[in-house]
Amino acid sequence: MMKKFLALALVAVLALSMVACTQQASTNVVDDLALIQENGKLVIGMTLFAPMDYYNDSNELTGFEVDFGKAVCEKLGVDAEFVEINWDAKETELNAKNIDCIWNGMTITEERKANMSISIPYLSNKQVMVAKADKAASYVTDVTGAKVVAELGSAGEELATDNEFFKAAAFTGVDSMAKALMEVEAGTADIAIVDYVTSIGSIGNGTDFKDLAVVEAEDFNLEEYGIAFRKDSNLTEKVNAIVEELAKDGTLAKIAAEYKLEDLLLVK
Repeated sequence: MMKKFLALALVAVLALSMVACTQQASTNVVDDLALIQENGKLVIGMTLFAPMDYYNDSNELTGFEVDFGKAVCEKLGVDAEFVEINWDAKETELNAKNIDCIWNGMTITEERKANMSISIPYLSNKQVMVAKADKAASYVTDVTGAKVVAELGSAGEELATDNEFFKAAAFTGVDSMAKALMEVEAGTADIAIVDYVTSIGSIGNGTDFKDLAVVEAEDFNLEEYGIAFRKDSNLTEKVNAIVEELAKDGTLAKIAAEYKLEDLLLVK
């Protein structure tokens, strides 16, 4: 009889433990979906760099991420509000709820996945060196003594400071990829490390940086872009489903093609 009582007691304890764990798990979910629906908008943290987020000749904010963000927000039933942030402080802005997500050609890393909730990868990328076109060939195999710039807090900064290829170069961080390109254009830097997608729409003929070119050097590590939400946010799963829906109906491919990024799409 005692054994039967102990067995029943054990079952009861286990059941209570499972309920407690379930309740604990549920309390970890961050209900950002309700927050944005209440506010009627998704506040998107971004920086300016073509072809992702930039102002056109009519001074209108445009770009792949802008159009992509608006398409997702339409499905969410809220407006898209784009806020320019300091990229180096992006996680602080997110956790302080000054923004609802980071959507700006953000490279997915293990560290970021540990600190934030990140969407499925939607675009591939890599880091490239950009230099004056008439000097690009001289940096293919050696950058000794070169003045290198990259955006603070970016994958470009990580590459410049961690990769052996740049150990004999002099690195300086700047506040945006556009600023990095401007430094090279002005001659105050020799090499800018930027996202490959930035080089597609920002340098060469027909751009503000027609004298710049990609250095045809080794391929650095391939990267994937994702959208970052607060840790345990329920927005991530909702946005993932919408992204896949936009891919299946062709909307995402159409947006990508407008900015010459269709070959880099990961969700099709």
